Amino acid sequence: MHLNEFAESGAPLDLTTTAEFASLTTSAADLGIGHSPTVRYRSNNVVMRHQRFHYLEWGEPGAPPILLLHGSNQSAHSFDLVSLHLADRFHVYALDQRGHGDSEWAKDSDYSSMAMGLDAAAFIDAMGLEHLVVVGHSMGGQNAMRLALEHPDRVRKLVLVDIGPEVSEDGAKVIRRFVTETREFDDIDHFVARVQKYDPYRSRIHIERTVRYNLLRRADGKFVSKHDHGPRLKATGEHRRRGDRFTLDDVRDLAMPLLIIRGADSAIFTAEAAERFAEAVPDSRLRIVPDAGHNVHGQNTPGFLHALVPFLV
Repeated sequence: MHLNEFAESGAPLDLTTTAEFASLTTSAADLGIGHSPTVRYRSNNVVMRHQRFHYLEWGEPGAPPILLLHGSNQSAHSFDLVSLHLADRFHVYALDQRGHGDSEWAKDSDYSSMAMGLDAAAFIDAMGLEHLVVVGHSMGGQNAMRLALEHPDRVRKLVLVDIGPEVSEDGAKVIRRFVTETREFDDIDHFVARVQKYDPYRSRIHIERTVRYNLLRRADGKFVSKHDHGPRLKATGEHRRRGDRFTLDDVRDLAMPLLIIRGADSAIFTAEAAERFAEAVPDSRLRIVPDAGHNVHGQNTPGFLHALVPFLV
C-alpha cells in the first residue's frame, strides 16, 4: 500500500490540493524558504523505453526547464523544497528514476548509470525539452554525468551534488549500511528514529513529514523502503568496458558549465576530491554548503539554494 498520493493513470494529478502539499509549505515556512503563493505542481506518468516512469512537474510551461535526478534510496520528492522555491521562475521536472519512488522497477534489473542516463535522455525527448539545466545528487549525479558526456547537446548547464569521479569507500560503506538496515520495519516510528540517527541535520518533525515518500506498507503490515532491493544485473560487454565509475580524465570532456556542490561534512565526497574535480573541468566552480553532509539539499536547503540559484540565472 502506498502512503503518498500520485497519479495512477496517464492523467496528471494536481498535488497542490493535498495534505502533503500543505505539509511541504509548513516545512518551507519553518526553514524560511520563500515560494510563490500560487504554484503549479503535478504528479505525472510517462511510458518510455518499455517502462512506466513517474515524475513531478513544477512551474509553468515555457519557463526555463530544469531536470532533477535524485540519489539512491530516495525519490523525486527529495527535491520538493528546492522545486517549490524554483517553481516561480523555472519549469522543474523531478524524475523518479527506475526502481525508485513511484516509477516501475526495471524488468531486467539494470540499474547502471548507462541505463539510467539513457532514461534521462529519453525523458528529455519525451517532454520535448532542449538544452536544459540538469541537477543530479549522488547516484543521480552519476547518471547526470553519463547524460552530459553521452549527450552534451541536451545539457546547457550541469550541477552535481556531493558526487564526483573520486568517492570515499569508507563513506560509501556507511551509506550502504544505512540502506541495508532501513529496508524493513514493523512501525514508522522505528524508521524515523533510524533516519534521525543517520541524519542529525534535519528535525524529527521534518523527517516525519517526508517519510511517506520513502516507504510502502506490505500486505503483511510491515513497512519497507520504496526502491528495488532485488539483485542488480552484473555488468557485461559495453557496460563492463565503460563501467559506472568516472575518472578525472573522463570528466575533462564535460563541455558545459559545471557547478559542484559539496556538503561541508560529507563523508563520501572529500574536500580534496571535490577540489581535484573542479580543477579537472575548465568551466567549473565549487561551492561548499555548511551544516550539511551527503544529502546537501535536504539537510541545509537554504544553504543549497544559496549555492545553486546564482548559477541558474
